[in-house]
Amino acid sequence: MPKSFSKFSATSTTKAAATQTDRAYFEIRRSRVDGFVARHFTWPGTFRLHSSALGWDILRAPLNVMLSPVLVLTRMAAFLCRRMGWRGSADWLARRRVVLRTSVAQRVEVLIVTDLLELPLDTGAAARDPTALARAVLAAPQFREMIRSRSDPAEAEALGQRIAGALGEYASTRSAVAEMTTALCALIVGALVFQALTPGMISMAPGIADAMAHTTAIDGFPLGRTLGATWYGVFGINTPDWLVWTTMAGLVMLGSLFAAFAGVFADPVQSRLGIHRRRLGRLLNTLEEDLLKSRDKPFAAREHFYARFLDLWDLAASAFRLFRN
Repeated sequence: MPKSFSKFSATSTTKAAATQTDRAYFEIRRSRVDGFVARHFTWPGTFRLHSSALGWDILRAPLNVMLSPVLVLTRMAAFLCRRMGWRGSADWLARRRVVLRTSVAQRVEVLIVTDLLELPLDTGAAARDPTALARAVLAAPQFREMIRSRSDPAEAEALGQRIAGALGEYASTRSAVAEMTTALCALIVGALVFQALTPGMISMAPGIADAMAHTTAIDGFPLGRTLGATWYGVFGINTPDWLVWTTMAGLVMLGSLFAAFAGVFADPVQSRLGIHRRRLGRLLNTLEEDLLKSRDKPFAAREHFYARFLDLWDLAASAFRLFRN
């Protein structure tokens, strides 16, 4: 048998064995997903996780609500660029972290790296430097053989950035889920209190403003509250526009603050429904594709699009009420 053929056969056998070992690593990660979810996304784990929100996250949450539409537009542009074959532009757009990195999201990234993937990571460095995740991936002994198969250091570095970006994209879904949780709470309150469809703070504002104006008018009626309630029950009142807009601004801010801690309620529900498990499964599939097959398959955070759909529903409900009145 020729030496070259023997060498080629040995190399192929070695690569096949390495690939099988790498796939076994990801299968083990998948088997740990349920335990990871139980530890960190159910009570009391989610309480410990959201203790990180006590601080600057209270200010970051309202800003992230305003930045979320920009994030969706960026992801749509990246998808279109990738479909048109402009991979460089698509990768650049996909790496843009439009929303602010909250302490809770950062904690989730660290937990995935250290607990689920079991990679060595300096948590202090990860808190100070967002690129620490990419460096941890490149330096991890579990990925050493996978990364060595890359043709040059630049490609390996790009791989580390893509993986760190996928982890960041996964963590950023929490802000979108928090917005959807807030919208669901507004929908329930609107149905119970105002008997109206209020899929968000904007559509709830007119109802609260009307109730405030009604109460103020009754309290100020010259002949007393009883006759005032009868009078305004028959003739109604005109709610000032400034009160509606002020109430709307206040509710949006209140909803944004609630969103910082909404995961405390949303995490156990998602765990029960298997949403966390499926989302982590998609993340592991993306990491495996990137590391083993070098495929251009970025992690897609669909939750941002769902949250924007609720925003459009909220605006449509408000516009319908405005034109009806």
